[in-house]
Amino acid sequence: MNNKNNDISTVGVIGAGTIGSSWAAYFLAHGLKVRCWDPLDGYAENVNALVARAWPIMTELGLADGASLDNLTCYDRITEALDGVQFVQESGPEDAEIKALLMAEIDRDIPEDVVISSSSTALPVSEYQHLAAHPGRIVLGHPFNPPHLMPVVEVGGGKLTETWAVDQAMAFYDAIGKTPIRLRAEIPGHLVNRLQAALYREAVYLVAEGYASVEDIDKAITGGPGLRWAFMGPHMTYHLGGGDGGIRRYLENLGPSQERRWEALGDPQLTDEVKQKIIDGVDAEAHGRTIGELTTDRDATLLKLLKALGSGKD
Repeated sequence: MNNKNNDISTVGVIGAGTIGSSWAAYFLAHGLKVRCWDPLDGYAENVNALVARAWPIMTELGLADGASLDNLTCYDRITEALDGVQFVQESGPEDAEIKALLMAEIDRDIPEDVVISSSSTALPVSEYQHLAAHPGRIVLGHPFNPPHLMPVVEVGGGKLTETWAVDQAMAFYDAIGKTPIRLRAEIPGHLVNRLQAALYREAVYLVAEGYASVEDIDKAITGGPGLRWAFMGPHMTYHLGGGDGGIRRYLENLGPSQERRWEALGDPQLTDEVKQKIIDGVDAEAHGRTIGELTTDRDATLLKLLKALGSGKD
């Protein structure tokens, strides 16, 4: 089971809420057949609507040969959805007990050489793979929201995961144009969300203590480091910050300054008062725009950015 070719053509999407539906749109745009299931009554209508909204953007980024909305099928029974799949993307509830039961059910219905990849936002794989008869093929495949636009996928395993499964997931995501990053060990929140949480903790602290408005804090990121972070991470950014001496010079000369800033970072609590400050600030920054309007604006801007960075799909 460790040398399966990466010739996957049919994917099972189990759990078809916002994340699962976005995954479905991405898989479809890359020429794959998608078989969906979700326990929610009437879920198919929601899946089809989200995929239809995403399709113009996917088309502009570039569709793979054979890409078609007709390749999407929604089923009432999970066993039907899993029939013939060669890879499973699970996007069920973020609850270890529910996910463990779901993994066991998926595991029973597919050949043991098919990888089961979970979109879990923060749960370590070890917390939900133990009930499956073949836990070695259960991996993490956590996307950044929305999966149909954001390239990164965090890939890793749990205590019972076998190396071949992680290797195959990495190869599959890479083959369909994602940017897979391999986690060397399990940690709650994985990698991306921990980095994001660290920044957001300080953003909340600055609001809570009245140092700046919600809108100005957001502007500080979008008009500052956020522009660089779209194509260069923090380590490479500081590498350039060290001039000709690079990161070594930066750490030697400015490392103490970084440590002083770390010591001054806040540790906010989400009290009712702090939450209300954030809510009021976000409402003011939104300027009356609805969630739907903000989402449309976000996706349109992401499209421009992806095209500018050359991240459109092959």
